[in-house]
Amino acid sequence: MAKGSRPTKTTQSTTEMTETETPAVATTDVEAASVADPAPPAAEPQPDPAVVRDRLPLSGIRVIDVGNFLAGPYAASILGEFGAEVLKVEHPLGGDPMRRFGTATTRHDATLAWLSEARNRKSVTIDLRQQEGVELFLKLVAKSDILVENFRPGTMEEWGLSWPTLQSVNPGLIMLRVSGYGQTGPYRRRSGFAHIAHAFSGLSYLAGFPGETPVLPGTAPLGDYIASLFGAIGILIALRHREKTGRGQLIDVGIYEAVFRILDEIAPAYGLFGKIREREGAGSFIAVPHGHFRTKDGKWVAIACTTDKMFERLAEAMERPELASPELYGDQRKRLAARDVVNQITIEWVGSLTRDEVMRRCLEKEVPVGPLNSIADMFNDEHFRARGNLARIEAEGVGEVVVPNVIPTLSETPGRITNLGPSLGNATYEVLRELLGISAEEIKHLRSRKII
Repeated sequence: MAKGSRPTKTTQSTTEMTETETPAVATTDVEAASVADPAPPAAEPQPDPAVVRDRLPLSGIRVIDVGNFLAGPYAASILGEFGAEVLKVEHPLGGDPMRRFGTATTRHDATLAWLSEARNRKSVTIDLRQQEGVELFLKLVAKSDILVENFRPGTMEEWGLSWPTLQSVNPGLIMLRVSGYGQTGPYRRRSGFAHIAHAFSGLSYLAGFPGETPVLPGTAPLGDYIASLFGAIGILIALRHREKTGRGQLIDVGIYEAVFRILDEIAPAYGLFGKIREREGAGSFIAVPHGHFRTKDGKWVAIACTTDKMFERLAEAMERPELASPELYGDQRKRLAARDVVNQITIEWVGSLTRDEVMRRCLEKEVPVGPLNSIADMFNDEHFRARGNLARIEAEGVGEVVVPNVIPTLSETPGRITNLGPSLGNATYEVLRELLGISAEEIKHLRSRKII
């Protein structure tokens, strides 16, 4: 629980899945005959499901997000989805540059990226480059549980906000620091972005076709999201530690190392055998056929055959069961040795059918297969609809915006979206007046000096 705080009532999102209705059950003759029996004791009244949902696991936890863009702040987004109060501290002039990153909307201070990723926040403007702003910020830290920042290492210290200083005003504070290369090491002061982290970590080296220019591993800043996920895990662990000891701690995540951590066996393969994994295009060194294949109607499917049994099923879907015989390609080692031949057989078969036909035949034989979806495909997909993966939320000054919904799905305490990215400084007065107890006159003074 934040110092001096109380659980904040959250608003139920219109995107939450409705409670499962209990189907009506027909009354049997035996049951009907028993209606004259004495009534059983009245059952305990059940709590309103909406109230239960408002009691999210992180209710009462206050998070300060003082970072920019995604790496780190996305961890605060996750915490906010499960009940934490997230205060976005921004510079009074312009705020987080993420507000201007991505597709513009009818709101001058909000792109679609901002609306989606700055969800569940209140915006508070404070200039940390001025001493009065630092003092105001420390008052806020004293009443909070978690601080998230992602500036170049040394920046917070230059502002007078070192970890020892922050700890002195709040010994229970948990601080997440996300940067390109981490807080230590010879590269710590270098600028860090997801694109650079993808390169430095080894991910970009693996993306593309053999002998060709390495490509971007998708256009999304994966490193920022991955680093934030590790950061969120660290925060939850630190909260558990604080429950036991009362002490906070510092969490240090380098974007590059978060990406490096998910690259499976490249480190042990090089350490033991000196093997350097190279670019493999749409395939994989571990299995064949295992990649992307173009259909007759110009669409694409992904097929994964990582075991002999899976290939046997694919051969049946092709109506060529002999391909899976021991004499041909029924053994993984033989398939890998004849990679080009097996891939060509698959390419020709997929290319002779439409995507729907390939999907139908593979699914009938339980072959792992999936379409390469565009976002248009996802909007029309029945599974996306059934899972509620696309949330429709009203955004101030913009209208309805579709954003990815909350994950993971929890059975008892599902997360929620209360609001999309806020307007700049929308909660400054509220937070300073109600949380910090600063007078209206002093707030007016701070505004006049452009501290807030």
